[in-house]
Amino acid sequence: MLKSYGYAAYNSQTPLRTYHFERRAPGPNDVLIEILYCGVCHSDIHQARNEWKSTSYPIVPGHEIVGRIEEVGCEVDNFQAGDLVGVGCMVDACGTCPDCLEHQQQFCDSAVFTYNSPDPHTGKMTYGGYSNQIVVDRHFVLRVSDKLDPAAVAPLLCAGITTYSPLRHWGIGKGHKVGVVGLGGLGHMAIKFAHAFGADVVLFTRSPHKAEDALRLGADEVVISTRPEAMQQHLNSFDFILDSVAAPHDLNQYLTLLKRDGTLCLIGVPDQPHPAPSVSNLIFRRRSLAGSLIGGIRETQEMLDFCAEQNIVADIELIPIQAINLAYERVLKSDVKYRFVIDLSTLHT
Repeated sequence: MLKSYGYAAYNSQTPLRTYHFERRAPGPNDVLIEILYCGVCHSDIHQARNEWKSTSYPIVPGHEIVGRIEEVGCEVDNFQAGDLVGVGCMVDACGTCPDCLEHQQQFCDSAVFTYNSPDPHTGKMTYGGYSNQIVVDRHFVLRVSDKLDPAAVAPLLCAGITTYSPLRHWGIGKGHKVGVVGLGGLGHMAIKFAHAFGADVVLFTRSPHKAEDALRLGADEVVISTRPEAMQQHLNSFDFILDSVAAPHDLNQYLTLLKRDGTLCLIGVPDQPHPAPSVSNLIFRRRSLAGSLIGGIRETQEMLDFCAEQNIVADIELIPIQAINLAYERVLKSDVKYRFVIDLSTLHT
């Protein structure tokens, strides 16, 4: 076993603090990674505070990991020590079910998530990226280009693939009108990708002060969603709307903006249900209300390669690990542009 250390939540009420724990020793197909950077996802907060009622304490959050390989197992032939790599939301899956065979491991019933997930190797729970090192099966390790800032790559491992995957799945490209609801960690990546794919991009926000930034990120227009007259101008006009807001809100105001056969796709997971949408808003124009998780490993690597080609990274604020509790409070106030990333060189034993 490998002696490891990081920051953990010990319960739902107290701040995260230092935690010493053990990781498994690398096996033949494993990769040992020194963690350099880890993004701070809103789901880290949900789980640290047990808002989804599924947390096992102590919990070491973090699933937006970029690091450098220190050691590889004897059967690993696709990576070597010194490689810059990433680890996202998953670290294992069964490999034999229809989802795995179709490279959609995120939907595998036996998927092992990067933290707060039963670990078949140890019989305990997995621990995430707010730590000094991690051991991962080589099939769940992703290659990171040295052309990009590694700290700004980290959020691509969750926020990036969460927005890239649905845009690809629904075939978004030139000639499509795409809406993005919310400008945060997910929303800012959705704008960047939709713009890069050639779509006409409209941001919906409650905050007028975000308009300038949205245009800088690639939006063609910004609509203040609390102004009914502005929303009315877009009725029946969108091919696709990606809703990134992780709080309960009225979905009907966006469903009515879809054209016939348009899709509203939810990627934010609130801690309470959305109000039920009107069925008639779906039926009468054959609209669809859908959801999307992350992407499989193959698609995540595709996304990272696309980002390297297009020079796309997240907009980040780099923080020391000691600032993580303040960062959580600032995320809840939407006081970050647009993703905190922890510099793990600040983690001390």
